Amino acid sequence: MASTNPARGMRDFLPADVRKREYVIDVIKSVYESYGYEPLETPAVENIETLMGKYGEEGNQLVFKILKRGKKLKELTELTELTKLAELANSPNSANSANSLNSLSDLGLRYDLTVPLARVVANRRNDLPKFFKRYQIQPVWRADRPAKGRFREFFQCDVDAIGSTSMVVEAELLMAVTEIMKRLGFSDFTIRLNHRKVLTDILDTAGVARNKQTDALVAIDKLDKIGPEGVAEELSARGVDGNSCTMLLEIFEQTNEMMQQEGNINRLVVSNLINIVSNEVLSELGQILKFAEKAPILLDPSLARGLSYYTGAIMELNVPDLGGSLGGGGRYDTLIGMFGKEQIPACGFSLGLERILVVMDERNMFPPEIAASTAADVMVTIWNEETIPQSLKLATELRSQGLRVIVYPEADQLGKQIKYADSIHVPWVCVLGESEIADNKVTLKNMSSGEQQVVHRSEAARLLAAYKK
Repeated sequence: MASTNPARGMRDFLPADVRKREYVIDVIKSVYESYGYEPLETPAVENIETLMGKYGEEGNQLVFKILKRGKKLKELTELTELTKLAELANSPNSANSANSLNSLSDLGLRYDLTVPLARVVANRRNDLPKFFKRYQIQPVWRADRPAKGRFREFFQCDVDAIGSTSMVVEAELLMAVTEIMKRLGFSDFTIRLNHRKVLTDILDTAGVARNKQTDALVAIDKLDKIGPEGVAEELSARGVDGNSCTMLLEIFEQTNEMMQQEGNINRLVVSNLINIVSNEVLSELGQILKFAEKAPILLDPSLARGLSYYTGAIMELNVPDLGGSLGGGGRYDTLIGMFGKEQIPACGFSLGLERILVVMDERNMFPPEIAASTAADVMVTIWNEETIPQSLKLATELRSQGLRVIVYPEADQLGKQIKYADSIHVPWVCVLGESEIADNKVTLKNMSSGEQQVVHRSEAARLLAAYKK
């Protein structure tokens, strides 16, 4: 018998879960739109060449590839050969495995929302304004190892601004994210801020060879997950010189000590970077801090973010009781140019819906009306087969007043119908029996107090709508 569980790392969402998700999405959408961002959607499936080579070494391995279909697949390999390839696929370090698997794939599931946006902008540039601001809330897929708040299918809530190199772009992104978090009820969040060129200058200062800097960034990105010792081991495994590794971690340790001190932490961090980082980069970071002064920004030179397409400021949203981030982003001025001749500056931020929901659930942050919401405001009973048309008609009358109405789907004992209404937490029941139909009336039962009142049928909708308010 087939398992009834969803695929590993993916989930089913029951009505209560969906209501919470919709609540958070509505808040995010409303804030994004208040900043002038417009909605955009892209397909779940992209051409494999669109996805590959955009996310760095580790990201590329997490793209869900889709096998070629039908005749194309048959022409490439017989079933026995496919089995061998599947065995090879279990050895991700094998070049033969990767090449063979790539030859069988022409499509992949969307890994993020940024690369598809870059493709759209390159493809439809003439249809878009000079400064294009868009938000996109859709699922993405990653062949990752599931963990707390980490899934293989999850929603990203992206916001991006295309066409400007001004730090106003970064500032508005940070202010929008700050407003969203406050409206959701968060008060203890921090937005860590860094710049890719800060990292480059630190790596140069530490003597990390240019051909090892990408490897070093992959390791540094895990600093908050595996700690300095874990990063040191990975740097060594990736061939980074021991002396460079030691100096690199010392620089980050000095910065970390400053971040634990009292006072203007950002100013202390900048003072520590003056002899390492260019004035141009420090000026950009200073502008972001000035323009987004009400956002809880903390400069963190160790923040790396693993995606290779970032070129400037990088950002990450954190709360104390979650390992990992609630979202992140940065500037990617060269990504769109990978799809066309024109280099177009861009910057964006992505909120992780799933992780936000995990934290809000653990902290009981959802408003009572969301946490205790029900399928309907009222349930209409059915007395017998002959009265079904009257019950359906009453339900239509109630719905015309904006009420959510469930009709008990079959004639049954009244007690069973009332018990069912209680089990689904419907606050009101409209009892429509033979006497009520004869007198053109309806009995309203308050499920919380148990009180009942008989009212004229023409008044039922108005009274229930008033109670709802």
